[in-house]
Amino acid sequence: MRRLPVARLAALLVILPVAARAADGFWSQPNLLGDPAGLRQRAAAVGLSFGWQDTDEVLGNLTGGTRREAAYDGMSELSLGLDTARAFGLPGGTFNVSALQIRGRDLSTDALDTLQTASGIEASPATRLWELWYQQSFWHGRADVKLGQQSIDQEFMVSNAASLFVNTMMGWPMLPSADLYAGGPAYPLSSLGIRLRLRPTPDVTLLAGVFDDNPPGGPFANDPQTLGAEASGTRFSLTTGALWIAELDWHRPGRWEGTWKLGGWYDSGTFPDQRLDNTGLSLANPASTGIPLQHRGDFSIYAVIDQTLLKAGDRRLTGFLRLMAAPPDRNLIAFSANGGLTLTAPFAARPNDTAGIGFGVAKVSADTAALDRDTAAFTGAFTPVQGTETFFELTYQAQITPWWVLQPDFQYVIHPGGGVANPNAPGQAVGDEAVIGLRSVITLW
Repeated sequence: MRRLPVARLAALLVILPVAARAADGFWSQPNLLGDPAGLRQRAAAVGLSFGWQDTDEVLGNLTGGTRREAAYDGMSELSLGLDTARAFGLPGGTFNVSALQIRGRDLSTDALDTLQTASGIEASPATRLWELWYQQSFWHGRADVKLGQQSIDQEFMVSNAASLFVNTMMGWPMLPSADLYAGGPAYPLSSLGIRLRLRPTPDVTLLAGVFDDNPPGGPFANDPQTLGAEASGTRFSLTTGALWIAELDWHRPGRWEGTWKLGGWYDSGTFPDQRLDNTGLSLANPASTGIPLQHRGDFSIYAVIDQTLLKAGDRRLTGFLRLMAAPPDRNLIAFSANGGLTLTAPFAARPNDTAGIGFGVAKVSADTAALDRDTAAFTGAFTPVQGTETFFELTYQAQITPWWVLQPDFQYVIHPGGGVANPNAPGQAVGDEAVIGLRSVITLW
């Protein structure tokens, strides 16, 4: 287990008392550092805005997995925005650049062997550019276009209620994570592209965009986040294919507020068959060339629902559901779903806290399962047939101050990897897992 660096702890011990003495209302201000010397206010006057958020967590598996251990991981996000109206007198323009500093270890890879990874901030350690784009609004604010390096998980397929949870797939879903090149242009990756948003009515939004489908620029399923220019996020690839995506959102305001989304994506790249080689033989056949049959293009359709179920004062119960499907011959995951319930103000004395219970399902495609059967038949070796991985998550987000959130979390994974062999226990599949964790999120600036 890698411990939180001593230097980071020391810095916090210095910052906290200094900030507490320097600013009135320290515990009620929106960020840890406040506005030293009025810098934020002066910057805002010329159109500049800054952001600095720090997320740190410790996760460990109590049972199951390939081995039992705990790991620390963390991520800092820094952003700079420019309002062109204030800066240059150009109305409706926004420039944004953001960077990530990722550290620690990846428990899911090291000890869990899951498809649906335990934390949405797990990634290869690096300091990297994340997004770099310009957005211009028009039609009296009812439309805008965004051009540049973008991480599409910030706008597409989003469930606001699901964002409470720690598991990765409550953010960027399982199906594109497994089926797109390197998981697609989603955290911690991004791609060059253009996105159009239209709001023909206050309740209806249309999102559509086209992006490079392969952020690292390597072969399919290759995710070299720490190699060359991709380690710094400055490789702007346009080499594989185009990822086209569109989404129609309908928002219902009022007491029974809800948002319903329907969308889909198409990737023009080539995708390897999950079972057959380029001569039509099973890839498990000793006579196979070992070169998968290539398919031109891939696609998926999806639906997202966030719906208020109960509202009384500060207390709100919200249900969410997200479903996705894709063809089985060229995809590891043919179907994924997640859903659950969130409750804001679970206690009268804690109006800003939120509790949640959720689940995720990842269905391995029939063609991938068929290859497992072929492998067992041709080799006679122990080869579990992959099926469905399911996780459940119970979490509680406590708003300690406006700038500090603590979040204990519990996850239970059934059939990790959909049923994969345990490399540390010959003849056995990876056992079901109980994962506990604690996350801290501090808005520094």
